[in-house]
Amino acid sequence: MKTQLELAQAGETTPQMISVAKDEGFSPEEIRRKVAFGEVVIPNNPARPLQKVVGIGMGLRTKVNASIGTSSDIHDIELEKRKALIAEEEGADTLMELSTGGDLDLVRRQILECCSLPVGNVPLYQAFNHYSRKHKNPNLLDPEFLFDLIEKQLADGLSFMAIHCGINRFSIERLRKQGYRYGGLVSKGGTFMVSWMEYNNRENPLYEQFDRVCALMKKYDAVLSLGNGIRAGAIHDSHDRAQMAEMIINCELAELGREMGCQMMVEGPGHVPLDEIAANIMLEKRMSGNAPYYVLGPLPADCGAGYDHITAAIGAASAARHGADLICYITPAEHLALPTENDVREGIRATRLAAHIGDIAKYPQRREREKQVALARRDMAWDDHFDLLMFPEKAREVRTGRSPENSDTCTMCGDFCAMERGYSLFKDDMKGDKIRKTKPA
Repeated sequence: MKTQLELAQAGETTPQMISVAKDEGFSPEEIRRKVAFGEVVIPNNPARPLQKVVGIGMGLRTKVNASIGTSSDIHDIELEKRKALIAEEEGADTLMELSTGGDLDLVRRQILECCSLPVGNVPLYQAFNHYSRKHKNPNLLDPEFLFDLIEKQLADGLSFMAIHCGINRFSIERLRKQGYRYGGLVSKGGTFMVSWMEYNNRENPLYEQFDRVCALMKKYDAVLSLGNGIRAGAIHDSHDRAQMAEMIINCELAELGREMGCQMMVEGPGHVPLDEIAANIMLEKRMSGNAPYYVLGPLPADCGAGYDHITAAIGAASAARHGADLICYITPAEHLALPTENDVREGIRATRLAAHIGDIAKYPQRREREKQVALARRDMAWDDHFDLLMFPEKAREVRTGRSPENSDTCTMCGDFCAMERGYSLFKDDMKGDKIRKTKPA
């Protein structure tokens, strides 16, 4: 079976490319070229034929990923299934199933059955979990078990995987010689792999046998997302030598993977101060040949726990503006606890809004919706106004909960409504734009 990348390079436009073109407002040929160059990926494992088709990459709308999954403390499958359905309902584009507690095969398969989003995971979680439970020592992991597990998970229908191929002896040595880390190592998969390498005095098998990783991903046409195992977990670690060593290796591997016919994506940080986000994305794009960039947040401050969905939304808007392609949401529970259903909802809404803000800065032609909202507010066309919003139910709830005496205004200004008075002064002169009744994309 040929991958989307190989088919695009052979000049073939697939049904998936046509679907992405329709959703994004491009011609199928434009999408085919982007896929052929590795600038766009389509996570769509044919083992799960009914999943939503999503394009991720350069020139497309910035996508939002929601992560769910059990922990060693809380492993309620029904709760995670409800979170998956909320993610789909709230407009997430992809889902990562990151369970570490309970029956991990059962959790994964039930999540794949209950929603239609493309689903990804981190295979190292289950691999090290197995050796922790069965052998009481995750450092005893057999690499053959890991490769067999990757294939088993792909056969279940996963469409992308975050695999930590870029951690190697060289990048670990950079960390050791650097001599400090304010935030330590914060990637679960990355930390376990570093521990395994140190314990066994061996190279990372995912790096050492990278061609084997790509062959497995190609077999199921799944996207290989190069995990960021040494990412910064504190803004003072942003762009330190250890992180940059892994980033350079991941960008090299993205190029090698494409040459093998595998769809490739690079993962980014983590915690990054606002003034460094643009440079981070420029470096990834330049060094990887414009491979799609998947970032966690990023969080531009370390002190926002409890409101880190807002912290991350600020970083995400900047990241989207400067070219990030897929944003992993952050919930209000980040750094504190396993997210609740409401945390998932709030995290997705904040991240979708951030991605939209970035996109209307990145693509000025996509600002039509903002104009229509402004016109509806100006004309106090409340129903049209609500229909144009990203979260109309929330807006209606707020307004109806505090109804004004004058239904044209709101209780913020009441009789002193600037819109009502100001627009009436020049109403006859404002004959240009009118409210569009259909919602712009």
